[in-house]
Amino acid sequence: MTTTKSWYKWEVLLLLWMAFLLNQGDRQVFNTVLPAIRDALNLTDTSVGWIATIFNLFYAIMVPIGGWAGDRFSRKWVTTVSILFWSVATMFTGLATSFMWLVILRSVATGGGEAFFGPANYSLLGQYHTDTRARAMSIHQTAYYVGVILAGWLAGLIADKMGWKYSFIIFGVAGIVWGILMIIRLKDYADPSASPQDDSYRSPQDDNCHSERSEESRKPGFFDGFKTVFITPTACMLTIGFSGLIFVITGYMTWVPAYLQEEFGQSQAAAGFNSMFWTYVAAFIGVLIAGTLSDKLAAGNRKIRMTLQAAGLLGGAVFLFLMGGHPSLWLLYISFAGWGFFRAFFDANTYAVLYDVTPEHLHASCSSAMIMTGFGVGALAPVILGALKESMGSLSATFPILGGIWVVCSILMFLVARTSYQKDYNNLHHE
Repeated sequence: MTTTKSWYKWEVLLLLWMAFLLNQGDRQVFNTVLPAIRDALNLTDTSVGWIATIFNLFYAIMVPIGGWAGDRFSRKWVTTVSILFWSVATMFTGLATSFMWLVILRSVATGGGEAFFGPANYSLLGQYHTDTRARAMSIHQTAYYVGVILAGWLAGLIADKMGWKYSFIIFGVAGIVWGILMIIRLKDYADPSASPQDDSYRSPQDDNCHSERSEESRKPGFFDGFKTVFITPTACMLTIGFSGLIFVITGYMTWVPAYLQEEFGQSQAAAGFNSMFWTYVAAFIGVLIAGTLSDKLAAGNRKIRMTLQAAGLLGGAVFLFLMGGHPSLWLLYISFAGWGFFRAFFDANTYAVLYDVTPEHLHASCSSAMIMTGFGVGALAPVILGALKESMGSLSATFPILGGIWVVCSILMFLVARTSYQKDYNNLHHE
């Protein structure tokens, strides 16, 4: 039975924060030890890029099923089974001895397990946090930043001392332990308004409310989330912007650790740390500022949430352009930090925007539609950048291309925020 005490929503945030940290840390392990895997198994840059690409493609294919499950079944159990499944797969990835086994254990098993986590995780957090939603989502997002910094450094350190295989084994065991704790402590949300009441008198307003609740209680169809996202202009534009965001982030996180190792001679531990530390410390600060600012300003102007996202993409693009060419190491670190700070303005508002313009009973399904599209597009980044890296001789030449993608997405989001956001919000809330 779900407790309704006000403090429990913050315990839910803590439980999901740590789960999200492990989720993102698990992804970064592969990126950090990628050169070691490539050399140990005699792979090429393109082939290891394909491992990351297949991971993201399979994740994108499976995430609609995860969203459907999150709206039809217990979000607690969808979330906890997901973390246990991907953690077991991560642990066994450390035993992989060939390209094909990496695809099976990393791309398929781990990617498929993680696909069920996101929609149910965000929907459950959104249920517990209503008036504190952007703030809670922003705090939750910091787990991403802490996770990739910690994993980038720790996975590299473990690989330097013990070998790359142990990086996967240790992170997999940590996920299993946290999953067991979530089974014990995490509870599904119980809506206080759904409690039985005296039905001896029903006003017309009661009947209308009852009708709306009946509609929301209907089990959602598999494609309901997709339909809602793609016929709602704001949600559709958010999904396009999210796709541009994920393409750039996926390419960056896959190849920048290798870039620092190859171009600047850094060790696995140093490259894993520096590729993520400067970016995500700045992002940590940015997301807390953006979340607080968004909740404060959106009270009087809802569309400010998407406007902040568009501004974040534009600011981040400036620093992607600065990464191009052959910058000094310190200029590169400053660019990492600037990019991370501004991208956080998108991160802080993603689910607050989506939930502003989509019905609550479809939040997991709508999340999965957005995630599937974003990761389907983003899945192409590792192999495309790997091929460009081989043909151009350096990753740095690709940064301006990534900056251009964000500029286009930013302009489109500014336009939709101005023309459609408030209208979509009003249509949903009958204002």
